Amino acid sequence: MTSPTILLVPGLRDHVADHWQTLLEAKLPNARSVPPLAHDKLSRAARVAALDEALAGIDGPVILVAHSAGVMITVHWAQTHKRPIHGALLATPADLESPMPAGYPGMDTLSEHGWLPVPHTPLPFPSVVAFSDNDPLCSAPRAAELANQWGSMLVELGEVGHLNPAAGYGPWPMAETLIHTLL
Repeated sequence: MTSPTILLVPGLRDHVADHWQTLLEAKLPNARSVPPLAHDKLSRAARVAALDEALAGIDGPVILVAHSAGVMITVHWAQTHKRPIHGALLATPADLESPMPAGYPGMDTLSEHGWLPVPHTPLPFPSVVAFSDNDPLCSAPRAAELANQWGSMLVELGEVGHLNPAAGYGPWPMAETLIHTLL
């Protein structure tokens, strides 16, 4: 079998230079990322279309590696697209069905831009939800509930915040380990 392409699906803040996804893309020879949007940055439909376009440019098997709202982009994409996916690492999903902290879009804005409701049906490919015990964007019980609904394996990361630079994460070596479980 051809080695899968690792396609990184960033959250709403797109590419951050010292984010683990950006660093992982630079490290792995078979990794690429969904390009950032120039317009409609908050549109779920535009984000899903960008993921679909990135997938259309890849021949062979793919492992999706999503973070935060990128997880929600991935699960929304999976509801309407049939391209086979080898597996998905869904790291610290953002719970868009609960009010977010200050500085994040509100429930009305998320609904207006097509993010709600979040899909609650099993994913058509193997997946791992990696969650944090102290994520300000998704409680541990909610992450476990989503993983159960999506049919995902659940991996507790401990207290890693939202697994982003603000929580002290640039490199995240465990991502490679979890990707390997999907091979």
